[in-house]
Amino acid sequence: MAQRGPVYEKFEYVAARLMSMFVTSFPPGSNQRMAARIGDLFDRFDRKHRERARYHIRLCFPDWTEDQVAECARASTRNLMQLAFEILQTPQVLNRDSWRDHIEARDLGSAIDVLNADGPRILLTAHLGNWEVLGYFLAMLGYHTDTIARPLDNQLINDWLLGIRERQGMRIVTKFDATERMTSVLENDGLLAFTADQNAGPKGVFVPFFGRLASTYKSIGLLAMTYRTPIICGYGHRLPGDFRFEVGTTDVIHPEEWEDKSDPLFYITARYCRAFERMVRLRPEQFLWTHRRWKHRPRHEKLGKPLPKALRRSLEELPWMDQATMDQIEAPPPVDPLEIKVKASPRKQRARAKAKARKAKREAVIGSG
Repeated sequence: MAQRGPVYEKFEYVAARLMSMFVTSFPPGSNQRMAARIGDLFDRFDRKHRERARYHIRLCFPDWTEDQVAECARASTRNLMQLAFEILQTPQVLNRDSWRDHIEARDLGSAIDVLNADGPRILLTAHLGNWEVLGYFLAMLGYHTDTIARPLDNQLINDWLLGIRERQGMRIVTKFDATERMTSVLENDGLLAFTADQNAGPKGVFVPFFGRLASTYKSIGLLAMTYRTPIICGYGHRLPGDFRFEVGTTDVIHPEEWEDKSDPLFYITARYCRAFERMVRLRPEQFLWTHRRWKHRPRHEKLGKPLPKALRRSLEELPWMDQATMDQIEAPPPVDPLEIKVKASPRKQRARAKAKARKAKREAVIGSG
């Protein structure tokens, strides 16, 4: 992709600010209905993402009818559009005086105990409902989070949106300087937050998620083990009505629960993914089903081999593992048709190789500067 110049970035920034002014001039209920209509249009015309979402939903809910699958995919797209509008309007609606009118707390007792205790803590959530509202809610209660986030390509828009989030008490840690900041936060008994349900690539830890192995980042489990950090798994579901949410937890994981395990990293990672699955099952229509959660496959699946003995042993040690789930894991799902790559022509292959070489050269120059 060609580099975008400063003029184009300024144009994007001005357009985004004008859009924000337009959105915040309407009441939340009107915006939610407008966002839902936009979501319906995307679901209708964006065939690629619609089909990917439906494929993932079928895998996770094999007993659903096609009408149920289609409605869930459509509602998921609506949810994403509504989230975008809510991010712009949240500072206007939610504050220390008004949050009780908009947020219902559920099953937070054990999480509050951890938040009030001394020592470092980790907060995890998924791309579900309004995943931003959880951080806002905790900040208004006086619990300030350092949240890991990928910076946007447009620096002007990125700085503007970061300002919106940080004014409410959230500190944003970009993925480019995350390693040093993460360790610093935990060493100073801070609260480190992740949206942690993304595909982690071929080098991730493969743990069950809806009965299929899914690549998941190792860093969270390693940080928890290194600093003996409890992990809170929380969510922010959207409720019926104007700008109303339910904030709750599906699990709180304590160090003493993993320290006697033969593979604590696997146990931690599998357990918080189980917590994610539980929160998704509560509101499946609010999950980001277009995310390629099962894109990368473990080596034994790609080679057509049975489960390795070490992986089988780690799975069988999970207290909640049952035979039905083991059977699912041993029978990998069919390949997503949208993931099958058509081999490029020799001309396109040469062009891609040249572009890759130019990118590597630019990075080498930057790294030596």
